[in-house]
Amino acid sequence: MIIDTHTHLYAPEFDADRSDMVARARHAGVGLMLLPAIDSGSFKAMWDTVNQFSEVMKPMIGLHPCSVKAETLSSELLLVEDELQNNREQYVAIGEIGIDLYWDKTTLPLQTEAFRQQLQWAKAHNLPVAIHSRNSFDEVLNVLQEEQDGSLKGVLHCFTGGKRHVNRARDLGFYFGIGGVVTYQGSGLDHVLKRIGLNEIVLETDAPYLAPIPVKDQRNEPAFLPYIAQEIALIKDVSVEEVVSQTTQNAHKLFKL
Repeated sequence: MIIDTHTHLYAPEFDADRSDMVARARHAGVGLMLLPAIDSGSFKAMWDTVNQFSEVMKPMIGLHPCSVKAETLSSELLLVEDELQNNREQYVAIGEIGIDLYWDKTTLPLQTEAFRQQLQWAKAHNLPVAIHSRNSFDEVLNVLQEEQDGSLKGVLHCFTGGKRHVNRARDLGFYFGIGGVVTYQGSGLDHVLKRIGLNEIVLETDAPYLAPIPVKDQRNEPAFLPYIAQEIALIKDVSVEEVVSQTTQNAHKLFKL
């Protein structure tokens, strides 16, 4: 069984064929799909999707950094806090959370505040975190280092960092989420992956985004996860079966599946 540890299957891009998409995923060997939260605007859609496909989907709860706004921060974090207090057993992780400096650098202080608060909740509720770190590896790792007390655990989703980031994340005890970018020529992830052990990797699609080659021009979906496993196997010079087996074990260990 392959586990897609990060996939937005409640997105409107799947509204027309969600059931068929899930069937394709299962046919491809994907037995479980973890859904990161974004904000209150997508909360109902996420839970509707989870309830419809409860055998193969599990949700996370969290506030995405791109949804951090001064006027709504308090209410958005209150939703996360309420869910953790009242429905903690429903969630496999707090995510996706973190810092994004690609779209808006001016909200860095607010993003950092929201990130730190959710890390503290993760420690209090003994939940792993799924971290978004676009153009912000140093900022994210700095906060993680300040908050790590030995109990914080999680994954750097869509990891595209370099050797220095690998070493820092490893020292903090974090996993590396590897998706379709690993198949892109010139991404540099092939060299970075040689420094990462299979026991440190979980697989993800981030669907509907970042489809792997050879389906890069299509909407991404969990059925494409084997392409990612195949590329990792080539880079690591191991069998696809070994990649699937180890990354599935890693996902079970991290998310307590």
